[in-house]
Amino acid sequence: MPYSRGAACGGRAVVLERSPLRSARAIRASMLIDSHCHLEHRAFPEGPDAVLDRARAADVRACVVVGVSGLAAAEAALEICNRRSDVVITAGVHPHDAAEFGGAIGDLERVFGDDRVVAVGEVGLDFHYDYSPREIQRRVFRESIALARRLRRPLVIHSRAAADETIELLEQEGAREVGGVIHCFSEDRAFAERALDLGFDLSFSGIVTFKNARPIHEVAVWAPRDRILVETDSPYLAPLPLRGKRCEPAYVVHTAQRVADLRGMSLEELAALTTANACRRFGPRLAQAAGVG
Repeated sequence: MPYSRGAACGGRAVVLERSPLRSARAIRASMLIDSHCHLEHRAFPEGPDAVLDRARAADVRACVVVGVSGLAAAEAALEICNRRSDVVITAGVHPHDAAEFGGAIGDLERVFGDDRVVAVGEVGLDFHYDYSPREIQRRVFRESIALARRLRRPLVIHSRAAADETIELLEQEGAREVGGVIHCFSEDRAFAERALDLGFDLSFSGIVTFKNARPIHEVAVWAPRDRILVETDSPYLAPLPLRGKRCEPAYVVHTAQRVADLRGMSLEELAALTTANACRRFGPRLAQAAGVG
């Protein structure tokens, strides 16, 4: 979710080619990837490099930085890549900003000539805040799916208070062709099953550490081991024991530990697993950024 707007959110699958990456077992045990973070200046006045250095010190080896909304935001995120080798980015129009930036979604295509732009997103529907009219959100979401299909990039999906319609639009618009990630997973198992059937992975944020998030705990336990990721969605949703603080990529270790505990795994095993999954989903550029390619 862009920092400019309130609080954050919230079978038959795509056949992925076998990755040349090393197996999960071979990846360094302490390595983690933050699969979704925002590093805008208003959230981090010290600058993204200081934030990313703290992440590296916490053994977060790479980050997927989300460049929303519009071309200028994507280019700003890409500037981070020009300075650092441990970052890849996504580009898209967030549903909050659909009314403002949706008319220029085609302009985003130019940044995807850079292979460090690994996904279209975050895009989707947010009927909780309704910062943009719903019909405009729907139109921009459809156009975003079409863009991802044209570019052969995965989608990063935001869905809040719009679970059924999010899935229906993904189905109708052919998102199965590219798959992607349900970012900041905050739905139930029924939604998860439909998302997995469409070829989407499930990314767990700090919400999974909250005591009252039982439906999310259940999905974290049940989800196939090759379809789970971890993220911070920084600067939002700091995990326990840091809830209420400004979140940042270094904190993904707490989310990973909670998912590991729920699944009866060690943190090292969960880190290796989610790193392999993220690299498979986002491709060799992320693997290179994480040093596992």
